[in-house]
Amino acid sequence: RSGYHQIRVKTEDISKTAFRMRYGHYEYLVMPFGVTNAPGVFMEYMNRIFHSFLDRFVVVFIDDILIYSKSEEDHKEYLHIVLQVLKEKKLYAKLSKCDFWLEEVSFLGHIISSGGIAVDPAKVDAVSQWGTPESVSEIRSFLGLAGYYRRFIEGFSKLALPLTQLTRKDQAFVWDENCEKSFQELKRRLTTAPVLVLPDAKESFVLYCDASKMGLGGVLMQRGQVVAYASRQLKIHERNYPTHDLELAVVMFALK
Repeated sequence: RSGYHQIRVKTEDISKTAFRMRYGHYEYLVMPFGVTNAPGVFMEYMNRIFHSFLDRFVVVFIDDILIYSKSEEDHKEYLHIVLQVLKEKKLYAKLSKCDFWLEEVSFLGHIISSGGIAVDPAKVDAVSQWGTPESVSEIRSFLGLAGYYRRFIEGFSKLALPLTQLTRKDQAFVWDENCEKSFQELKRRLTTAPVLVLPDAKESFVLYCDASKMGLGGVLMQRGQVVAYASRQLKIHERNYPTHDLELAVVMFALK
């Protein structure tokens, strides 16, 4: 069954879903696809019924449920809990769309395993084949996709600066050598992105910070391996900061 179609529409709102075709007048009794608020409503409902288990062993994104564990025994218990919740709420999972006991899973554009988190190769292929942007909207589309994986790229904001400058209202669209270099380097970094290790809360972390007039950046590490990269460009008022204040700003940014 479709996930959305398992949510009933309130009686007083059924008439609002009406549509006509040559066979007659129809109204939805269940939540249809295409309604603006449908994803938000379904997401809120799923988060509510799994609230006690979120970030413990369950991740929910709209109608996708990811169960994770450290052992087979734990996984068996968690799987039983999730299925029991679905049963109690009279929600049905389509067996053909379910995968069980996976040691590696593709989820929200990432490949997740015991070895860490990596970029989904399918997404990387789309980036590697991306043609040179010819308009501001195309730059924004590219930066949107690349920015989704910014945690995999050291100094992302600094690398993307020539491109983000072209998206400003007061900036003429002139694709120069710096823009091409930035574009190609971001593509290269994405296609060679490292596997980020899964953090262990019981062990200590090391945080490296770097500040310059180009932006702020940080690297979170554990056991000598990268957990995540973070970076951002300077705000207008920060461009006038002396070195000491920039160094304080990057520490605050990295800790947040």
